Order: sequence, then C-alpha cells, then structure tokens
Amino acid sequence: MPEVIINGPAGRIEGRYHQNPDPKAPVALVLHPNPTHGGTMNNKVTYNMYKNFVDNGFSVLRFNFRGVGRSQGEFDKGIGELQDATVALNWLHNQNMDSKTFWVGGFSFGSWIGLQLIMRRPDIEYYILAAPPASKYDFNFIVPCPASGLIIQGDEDDISLEADSAELAEKLSARNEAEIQYELMLGSDHFFRKDIDQFNNICDDYIKDKLIIDSKKVIKVKRDRRRRRKKKNGVVPRSERYISPIKPLSAF
Repeated sequence: MPEVIINGPAGRIEGRYHQNPDPKAPVALVLHPNPTHGGTMNNKVTYNMYKNFVDNGFSVLRFNFRGVGRSQGEFDKGIGELQDATVALNWLHNQNMDSKTFWVGGFSFGSWIGLQLIMRRPDIEYYILAAPPASKYDFNFIVPCPASGLIIQGDEDDISLEADSAELAEKLSARNEAEIQYELMLGSDHFFRKDIDQFNNICDDYIKDKLIIDSKKVIKVKRDRRRRRKKKNGVVPRSERYISPIKPLSAF
C-alpha cells in the first residue's frame, strides 16, 4: 500500500495506491467523507471499501482531498474536491493504460463528489455509494448515464435519511441503461459502526457479481480511452484537462 503524491490543482495530493500486477486489472477510485467533520482517506468505511477492491484484484487509489493530511490547499465546499477527484482519476488512467474497467466508490460526502464525477465521465462503468447525503446536498446534477451502481444505506442513519437515499436510487435507476442495486441495512447508522462486516459482505458480493458479468462481455475500446493513448504522441486529450465542476450547495 505505497504512498503516492499526485500534482493537483491546489498543490500536492496525498494518496495510498495498490497496483495489481495484471496490467488489465480493473481499477477503482475511492473517495472519503466530509473533511470538515474529520473525514480522511483512513476513515473506516473508506478503508474497508478500498480493501474490498484490493481483495478482488483491482488496482485502487484512495486519497486525501485538499487540506486533509498532507494534501495541500483548503476545503472548497465540493468545487475543488471534484477537481481533485478528476485529477486522481486521470492519474489512475495513466497508470493503467491497458485496463478496460473503471469504478468509483464513495462514502457520504465522497459519494456526492463521486456521483458528480460519474455523470461527467463515460469511462466509469460501475460505482458504490455508501450513505449518499441526499438529505444535505443537491443531487439535481444527475443526467442520463449508463453506469450501474450499488447504494448502501442504513435505516437508522440520521445524517443521510433513508427516504432521501431511496429516492436518489430511483432517479438513478430511471436513467438510460443504468442498473441500480439498493441495499438497506437494518439497524445501521451513518457510519455502519456495528455492521461493518455486513457492509463488507454487500460490497464484496456486488463486486464479484459485476466481475463475473464483465468476464463474459466482449469489451470494446471506448473513444475516451483511444484519445488517452494519443498522449504518447504528445497530444493531451480533452478528457485529461481540468474540468470546471458543477457549483454545489454549501457544505454542511
């Protein structure tokens, strides 16, 4: 689990990266909860999600948003954090040019940032959102998107209310070819404190199921990835430049 330093728009981004020896291994980016409430890449839920991907043969990156740990900059209410996530995903692409499957995982605030990234990047095929804060943030940025995902929600969560997460899942499932799996964990709070083993089992089952499905697909190289390979000839693809993020509501 080596430390990596990525050049971000606000300076240094600190991360932890696991590289699978198989250059064609699937790739995942994992995003942590709100920094103003103590969220870091070492948060228990974030780490367990990261570990689930590692154990299933992924190359995986988790990192600290700007102003957290050794990452430079200051909290930017989601605007700069989306830029950080974009840069981190581009870095992952550059490290895994032969991979054809990209995932995003996020917990709470990280799931809000992650879903904005998913809406903008057709190269992301799957995602896992834990306790998406639909009660606290505006999710009206959702656009037609074929990516499929898993949403995990506790019914005793008093931060991200279950009714709002269920409504979010319905909105996402109504878009294009998206297949959304909604898992309600009875007795679980926002941090899955008493139920982390159950949380891990749900993540593991979903990841394994999608890997089996992907193994039976005939995978085509997407236009987005073909552009990325042109970088070897000195051409920087548009998808790797900074993306102007959607202006979010103020963070809680």
